[in-house]
Amino acid sequence: MNNSYIGGDEKTRIIQELVPGKQITLAHVIANPDKILYRKLGLDPAVDYSKSAIGILTVSPSETAIIAADIALKSSGAELGFVDRFSGTVIVTGTVSEVEASMEAITEYAKNKLGFSVCELTKT
Repeated sequence: MNNSYIGGDEKTRIIQELVPGKQITLAHVIANPDKILYRKLGLDPAVDYSKSAIGILTVSPSETAIIAADIALKSSGAELGFVDRFSGTVIVTGTVSEVEASMEAITEYAKNKLGFSVCELTKT
């Protein structure tokens, strides 16, 4: 849309809006992360680093992060490190097997029950 302004200058006005889909765009497990990563993320550094993992998930619509956090806690012994219902970010911590179980439970539920498009669960 073009608008004329005083002085004869024409400027283009661009309106952007987010139209979220039903999707999980990132599902990743970091096995045995370095201690500094916990501190930089503001996570509890008092963990057994020999058996630790961090799971990172991004969902849209962002409110789905609340459901994902609930599933993460109920599906294994993993702990909730962070959840943001505005950005759709969920971080879980625990042993590698706990975090993997949580992430798999979340992605399976989102795909099969909620009809979400789900990315592949990756691991480093």
